[in-house]
This record gives sequence, C-alpha cells and structure tokens, in this order.
Amino acid sequence: MRALRFAGSIAIVAGILALYRTALSVNNTTVALSLLLAILGISAWWGLAEATVASVAAALGFNIFFLPPIGRLTIQDPQNWIALAAFLATAVTASQLSARARRRAAEAEARRTEIERLYALVQSMMLSGNARKTIREFVHTVVGVFGCRAAALYYRSTEEVFRSGPESNVVTDHELLAAAEIEAVSVDSSRGVALAPVRLGLRPLGSMTLIGRLPSEQMVCAIVNLIALTIERARALEEASSAEAARQGEVLKSALLDSLAHDIKTPLTSIKAAVTSLLSSSDHSERELLTIINEETDRLNQLAAEVIEMARIEAGKLHLEKQPVAVAELISGALADLAAAIQNRPVKVRVQDGLPEAEADPDFAMQVVKQFVENALKYTPEGSPIDISAELQSGRIVIGVADRGPGIAENERAHIFDKFFRGRRHRFDTKGTGMGLAIAKGIVEAHGGRIWVESEPGQGSAFYFSLAAIAGGSHT
Repeated sequence: MRALRFAGSIAIVAGILALYRTALSVNNTTVALSLLLAILGISAWWGLAEATVASVAAALGFNIFFLPPIGRLTIQDPQNWIALAAFLATAVTASQLSARARRRAAEAEARRTEIERLYALVQSMMLSGNARKTIREFVHTVVGVFGCRAAALYYRSTEEVFRSGPESNVVTDHELLAAAEIEAVSVDSSRGVALAPVRLGLRPLGSMTLIGRLPSEQMVCAIVNLIALTIERARALEEASSAEAARQGEVLKSALLDSLAHDIKTPLTSIKAAVTSLLSSSDHSERELLTIINEETDRLNQLAAEVIEMARIEAGKLHLEKQPVAVAELISGALADLAAAIQNRPVKVRVQDGLPEAEADPDFAMQVVKQFVENALKYTPEGSPIDISAELQSGRIVIGVADRGPGIAENERAHIFDKFFRGRRHRFDTKGTGMGLAIAKGIVEAHGGRIWVESEPGQGSAFYFSLAAIAGGSHT
C-alpha cells in the first residue's frame, strides 16, 4: 500500500513537471510554488514519508528540466544551487509541519472518540444499584464501547473474577490478583493486554484487564477510576436500601406491637375488674385461685405496658413534657410505688446537698429509677442492701442505683441495654421480658442524657443515668 503511495507521489510531481515543460510556459518561481503546493497536499493526505519522496523527486526534476543546463543533473549558475537548496529545505520542512499537524489532528480525534466512549460508559452505569450486577454489566459494556476483544475484572470484596469475551482467559486469575496489589498501569503491546489496579483512594477494590485494541494509558486509568466510583456508589445504594428496609421493618414491627398490646390490654382490664369484684365476695379456697388470677393479670398488664412503651420509643413517638423536677421527689416516688416489693430490704438514699432541679418529664424519669430498683430487687438475694445516689457531675445530675448482687459478666455488659437481652445465668430462673432496661435507655436518650452500668462479677452492679440540671436552681 505504501509503495503505491510512493509511486503516486512521484507521478504527481512528474505530471506537474510535464505540464509546465510541454504545455504551459511559466517562470521557475511558479513551477517551484506549484511543486511546493503539491508536496503539502501529499503530506496532508498520505504522510511525511510520501512527501519526502515527492520533495526529492521535485528537486531532481526542477534541476533537470528548469535550471540550466537543461536536461542535465548539473547547475551552471551558483545562485541556482542556493535556490534549489532553499526549495528542497522548504519542501521538506513544509512536509514535516503538515505531517505533524495531521498527526496532532489524528491524536485529537482519537482523544475525542475515547472521551465520547467514556461518556457513553458513564451513562450506561448511572442507574446501577447492585455491586455485583454493576461489575458484570461494566465489563461487558467496556468491550462493546471501546471495541476490545475481551475484558475481565477481579472484585476483591467477594474474591470473584468477572469476564467478557472468550479471549479474556489470556490473562489468568493469578495475574489479576497480582495486579490488584500494584499501583501502576501495565501495558503489554506485544500481547495486546493492559492491566490496571482498581482503587478508591488508597483502598484497593480489585483489578481490571483489557485485551485487544487498547485505548490510551490515560483512558485505561479513567476507566478503572470510573469503575471504582461506580462500585462504591452501587455499594452505598445497597447499604442505604438495606438501612431503609430495616427502618421500615422496625416501624412496621413497632406499629404491630403497639396494636397488639392495646388489644391485649382491653380484655385484661375486664378480667382485672371481674377478679377484683369476686375477691371481695368469695370464700377462702376461691380467694386463693382468684388471687393467682389477679397477680397474673397484673403481670400481663405490665407486659402489655412495656410492649406499648417499647413500640413508642422505637417509632420515635415518645412525647416528653419536661419541667423542673426535684430529684429527691423522683426517688421517693419510685420507692413509694415499689414499697410492696421492697418490704424489709435495706435501701440507703444519698442525695447531694444543694442539688439543682433536673429538667425532665417526671413520670418517665421516675420510671427509669423504678426500673433500676426493680432490676436490683430481681437479680439480688433477699436482704441484700440497695444504695441510691444523686449528685451533680460536670453540670449534669447523675442518679445511680447500686446493689451487692452477683454482678454482670464482662461479655454481657455491652448488651445489657439491648432489647430482649437477658444474662445467661438468670435467663430461665428469673421472670422478665428483657425490655425494662431497653425502655429505660430509650427514655434517657430521649431526654438527651446518658445511661450506663458499672459492674464486677461477685461485687455487684451500679446502674446510672444522667439528666440536664437547671442552672441556678436548687432543691434541698
């Protein structure tokens, strides 16, 4: 093909020389300019090599047919040597400039084409929302958009290799795994293979290979950067979707629990009223059975109340009516409600002198204190003391309930405020639902406070929660 172009270049020059030699009578300057224009055209159409051959042929022909002595490859006038040298230098220089411009135009066109293909690739990936599906589609799309024979991508998160095209096996899984550990793009022109790591910042996600007609190294980098961003976007969408599904599930579960608990409380209220009436008019034997029914009804009522409270907390529907509250009154009110359960259990209350009032909903705050005391009563031996304290720490009021019980194992402390969690030792020998401390946590957090436990196995446990203190106020 190139030989034909060389022959064509010489033929064009010969045609111009023949035209001016036989048909048209013009001066030498016109001949030289015509030859220069022809050489520029050859350079633009075919390239530098063809234009250089045409320049040499033009210089020789111009010398033989237009510079005296005519018909001989010699120059009589020394000035014509200068003219011929200038013609040849101008022709070659013009050819080089034209070829360079042509090459740059071709490079610009290639870059434009690559950018258009990259844009098409970006568009095809915009709606992807699943990481594995995204990678599979991306590998196939790259082959189609960039005209490669094959492509493959190693995804480190799942240790999978996604391939497109039968020739993708030219690059082994081992090569792909190794490429994920390097930082630079590797291009093997002899094999027609480009290997590049896929990274998001400094975090490696895998590696990718293109096989066949390869885009530029810069475009390979752009492709792997795009797949890294696309994978991360798909993963983020997956996580957001899972989180939203979990949230909706929690909302639905809370609504169902709330509805169920209310449905349970309605018949329990009727049972409680009937049993109370029967207890006042029954004989001794009947009274024992009715007392059992009455106690179990109270227990079911308490369970339904806890379920309703937990459902409200999870649904974010815990409405607080905050007001100044004397902490000593919170504690005394909780102890009064639990008087029957406490009986002769020694309880020591220590409230710091001059303690300011707390900003809290009194009913809910008292519920937390009661839960702490109930917890101490439930999980400690009869007769063991309970210490209740309240003091100001770092501008917040901290209320604590400590016992001398068996304590909480270290591996269980982190879960003690989780829903339905119960310690392994007391799971079956102590009544309870595992919701009390979770409800207390929800109430305290709704107040903007903190709840925690300190415990040593064999030494007892101390539960604490904090409330906002009203600045400048005090209650003794």
